Amino acid sequence: MADPDVSVDHAPSPLQWREGDMPYSSQFGDHFYCQTDGRLECGYVFLDGNGLPERWGAGGMFRIGELGFGTGLNFCETWRQWRLWRAAHPDRAGHLHMTSFELFPMAAAEIDRALSRWPEIDRERQALAAHWPDRREGRITLSLSDDVTLTVVCGRAEQDVPAWEHQADAWFLDGFAPSKNPDMWSLSLMQAVFDHTADGGSFATYAAAGFVRRNLQAAGFAVNRRPGFAGKREMLFGRKGVT
Repeated sequence: MADPDVSVDHAPSPLQWREGDMPYSSQFGDHFYCQTDGRLECGYVFLDGNGLPERWGAGGMFRIGELGFGTGLNFCETWRQWRLWRAAHPDRAGHLHMTSFELFPMAAAEIDRALSRWPEIDRERQALAAHWPDRREGRITLSLSDDVTLTVVCGRAEQDVPAWEHQADAWFLDGFAPSKNPDMWSLSLMQAVFDHTADGGSFATYAAAGFVRRNLQAAGFAVNRRPGFAGKREMLFGRKGVT
């Protein structure tokens, strides 16, 4: 892990490229997204696992919290789905605000390269890369349309999630694999996620390790399991305040 006294903007990049444009973290020894199809995995695990887009029908501000911004793939696919849902429901008002916690934020060119394999999110990818700042430290907030806001908190989630001033309606738990990066799945961090979840709010994750499930349950979530994406045995999802 990077020295906590060194700004994230100047930390050494752990990013490598494999199989052309497949980003890989040498820091954690893991790919940034599912090698089968990261965009489809986002839809299956994070959107469907949190009951989205159906829950957007309530209107108002909908907040998503995310552990691990990575390439921005989850954000871009969620924004695409939000845009399609709003077009199909022009009478429904609402605002999507996604806040992601990321230790090693990529550069704009790296985000652009990593997401270029999916033409379905070209519009979102280009907008994100165009607005992404050169200095990536502290807190980045981007108003990408009149109804979509992205905030990326650059630093250690273990410190930044407990200090977050909001509660999420849904969480995307997308840190590197628990075996590679156990700190992102610790009981203390899962407790902070629970504490910053609205009543009736939800989480979803591709992870199904026993200690992750136990930590989520110990934090207070009602945890469920279902088959994972692309043949993976299981994934986890659940709610706060639902038994």
